[in-house]
Amino acid sequence: MDRAVVERDPHLARGCSACHKGDGRASDKQAAHAGLVKRPSDDVRVCGECHDTIAGTYRTSLHYTTAGLKHGALPRFGPAEAKQFAERVFPASCASCHASCGECHVKAPTVAGVGTGLVSGHRFVRRNEGRTCAACHGGRVYPEFTGEYGGMPDVHYEKGMMCIDCHSAAEMHGDGTSYTSRREVKSRPSCAKCHPPGSEKTPKASAAHQRHASTVSCVACHAATPYRNCSECHLGRGATARPDFVLGASPRDPTRVTTLRRVPTVKGTFDPAGLGLAAFDAAPNYWDTVPHNIRKRTDRTRSCDVCHVERRGFLTRETLPQDGSRANEALVRVPRQIKE
Repeated sequence: MDRAVVERDPHLARGCSACHKGDGRASDKQAAHAGLVKRPSDDVRVCGECHDTIAGTYRTSLHYTTAGLKHGALPRFGPAEAKQFAERVFPASCASCHASCGECHVKAPTVAGVGTGLVSGHRFVRRNEGRTCAACHGGRVYPEFTGEYGGMPDVHYEKGMMCIDCHSAAEMHGDGTSYTSRREVKSRPSCAKCHPPGSEKTPKASAAHQRHASTVSCVACHAATPYRNCSECHLGRGATARPDFVLGASPRDPTRVTTLRRVPTVKGTFDPAGLGLAAFDAAPNYWDTVPHNIRKRTDRTRSCDVCHVERRGFLTRETLPQDGSRANEALVRVPRQIKE
């Protein structure tokens, strides 16, 4: 521990034992570490002693509860299976993605047993997306955002923007509401907040936005390159990933075409836990997604033919995953031919 850090960081003014417990008066290492709490912020009440407002909302936030993962999986289970999953399987597996205060502000999260240690020498940091957000969201979002996945980087990243520039602190810390999905979060970002309709610089862009506003998502046209899609997920054994670009109807709004990301659940995903997914066909294998590789100009913004003639990237019955959910068929959309 750097003494200068202790003197400058107000979090350390109370001494290590204020959060980590142990015996701060002992001179012997073993005695000093008796009862040590390695991850004090796993209990949000510890941070709440000083940050009561933020901690009060954070304990019901999706980052802390991981309720989005839980409720995303539940529709595939029968009633008895759902109870077993919620009580026995979820806490021991999916809930490991739970994020404590310290994993964003002190120590980078450990993912699949791999961690990169303290963010800044035990200094409490306000934000460092490359060490914290990227650790948990580095499988899909962050490498797509930076272009490390193999495509073009997101235009917002190129302009110097990072995660918190769109995803506000209020969204990250929660607002006191126990949401079941990030789609329900009122403070989540939207393209129109920064790019309101009517702000287009050309008549062509204005006409395209007006024509597609109610039927096509922004990312369906402005996601630039293939993004990560996974398949064949099995509990405890991971999945196989490959780049792909998929367009189809949104499972949450069948009237809109959007980018879809494959959910790699298969019927045997929870076999090791004794759960057979009795309602496997109740949910599709694709969900609407916002790839973080946005560009102003893409193949689809340059030419209407990409969608309306070539129908490039659209999910078809022929490309649906074998042994997938029957609910996938409702996502297939065939673009209309453009009238001459």
